[in-house]
Amino acid sequence: MTDNSQPGPDNTTEIDGELPVRELHDIPAIEVISRAAVMLMSSSAEKLGLSSDDPDNSPHRDLDEARRLITALAGLVTASAEYLGPHAAPLRDGLQSLQRAFRESSAIPDEAGQGPGEKQTGPVY
Repeated sequence: MTDNSQPGPDNTTEIDGELPVRELHDIPAIEVISRAAVMLMSSSAEKLGLSSDDPDNSPHRDLDEARRLITALAGLVTASAEYLGPHAAPLRDGLQSLQRAFRESSAIPDEAGQGPGEKQTGPVY
């Protein structure tokens, strides 16, 4: 097995002619946190069926999985809010939108404060 990576002058690594890949130690924590949050948001939306024209009949809809992802997102956003600065508000808004969408998608909605991530964020109505 050979290593085909080439370190660049700007601390990026080019692998087999692909676009440069930044080294993890060079990425600021806020960017790592934000990317993780966006990935959790995107996956939650998929699991809620929001990427489909008809969310109720989406083949990707899985409310149990969506609950887990939204809860993880709530934990990440809540725990890192003080470090996110201006990025915190849009992430909180996105989280609340997903929590509301989950409530609307559920055949039997959770009690206020018992929905996904609401132990971390407080009740979402």
